[in-house]
Amino acid sequence: MADHSSPAIAAGGPDQGADERIFDIAIIGGGVNGCGIARDAAGRGWSVYLCEQNDLASGTSSAATKLIHGGLRYLEYYEFRLVREALQEREVLWGIAPHIIWPLRFVLPYHKKLRPAWMLRLGLFLYDHIGGRKRLPATRTVRLHEDVVGGPLKDEFGLGFEYSDCWVQDSRMVVLNARDAQRLGAVIETRTRCVNARHEGGLWVVDVDSEQGGRHTIRARSLVNAAGPWVGAVAQNAFHANTHSPVRLVQGSHIVVPRLYEHDRCYIFQNADKRIFFVIPYEQHYTLIGTTDRDYSGDPADVRATDDEIAYLCRSASDYLKTPITPKDVVWTYSGVRPLYDESGVGAAQAATRDYVLKLDSEGGRAPLLSVYGGKLTTYRRLAEHALEHLVPLLPKAATRQPGWTGDSKLPGGDFPIDGAPALLARLRRQYPFLSADHSDRLLRAYGTEAFDILGDARSMSDLGELYGADFTEAELKFLVRHEWVRRAEDAVWRRSRIGIRLKPAQIERIGAAIETMLAQQTASEPVAATN
Repeated sequence: MADHSSPAIAAGGPDQGADERIFDIAIIGGGVNGCGIARDAAGRGWSVYLCEQNDLASGTSSAATKLIHGGLRYLEYYEFRLVREALQEREVLWGIAPHIIWPLRFVLPYHKKLRPAWMLRLGLFLYDHIGGRKRLPATRTVRLHEDVVGGPLKDEFGLGFEYSDCWVQDSRMVVLNARDAQRLGAVIETRTRCVNARHEGGLWVVDVDSEQGGRHTIRARSLVNAAGPWVGAVAQNAFHANTHSPVRLVQGSHIVVPRLYEHDRCYIFQNADKRIFFVIPYEQHYTLIGTTDRDYSGDPADVRATDDEIAYLCRSASDYLKTPITPKDVVWTYSGVRPLYDESGVGAAQAATRDYVLKLDSEGGRAPLLSVYGGKLTTYRRLAEHALEHLVPLLPKAATRQPGWTGDSKLPGGDFPIDGAPALLARLRRQYPFLSADHSDRLLRAYGTEAFDILGDARSMSDLGELYGADFTEAELKFLVRHEWVRRAEDAVWRRSRIGIRLKPAQIERIGAAIETMLAQQTASEPVAATN
């Protein structure tokens, strides 16, 4: 099993000696882009510091539709480079994280009043052929009245097309990149806000305020603003920049309802307003429906699914499904803000580019600042490579590893073959026969080979400690607190896992109290540094 040990603090406190070090790269933002850059840079031999004002993946990176995909609809907006790069990345990411990423098949019904069938066929032909697809199955035509996938649909839909994309445990992908960056020497501080950044002596001097360690200062040869929806706020408040931020905030909301059908396929539906949305089997017993596209103003931390958005998604899904969905069926909602690059700010929100843009400021020989705008889960790894292309010429030493290494190196827990999940699950069930089928499947899909580390030599559920609710145990929580920066109940139940959907408020409160106890014990036993 891969060794992911590190001497840095796992619970999110400042690394001893961080104030005295000069880092090659400091990164603001613990979403997928920031953590992806940290991993790539640390793996190439540069010293890296990353701070995140809240929890890892607490913003946009945990509020996605959770797809690793090319973005079929982006072809309509002629974003061929973005689609090609994203399609190329699907199987690369699946290969380095086969526990949290796996293939899905999507059914696109032909709607007589919307896009013509020839356009759908052409789009799917391009989708199949411009991205170097190797393992994923090709598109097929489906006679919906004769195939099981047509069962949940209204009878008016007789023709459809089935194609491939992938699913990802989005917030886990962020955390695993952070963990691997830490293993490679990066300092990762969560609950740590950048309050000021200034040039001094050819360096960036960054003042940060840590929930655990108080205010301290780090110095770096370069600075990356990867704060996502807060990229403009960081520029204004921390860098005191007066320039306009070219970020358009677009809200995307999702609803979750009890499972609507038994087969494992997903649906992609078109709306008359030219938007598309997905209906996807979710967390074993539910169905996920989303997303919306609407401009957003205000603090991204306060975003919530509105009544209008919930009604819109219910109504849109009901246009296709035999069994209508109403807001009363909704058991959970989540919403996020996409920070899209859009200097004009005009036009429909769904038409704004999902591509990423990198802006480098090193005017006058000053220490460089790289600002990251936009991006998708699927392209985070390539974004990181392109970010380092900008910074490498300005860093004082050569890399110890070549670009592209992140596409060949497994993320923690993913050290098994790309098609090895069924065999690993069978091994898990043999070794721990007391686990329910749902429990073993959930552990595998979250932790991969590290599920065995969590379970250890347990021979019964009681050996895993307290059962907080559903199948969430003390052993799992200890792993998350020890290794994955968990400091609040919501970190554990909504980001490291989605078990919160199956828990009662009192159970979540109990988990929060247990985390406080674990952190206190960890601090008492390891007052200087914890071992990950």
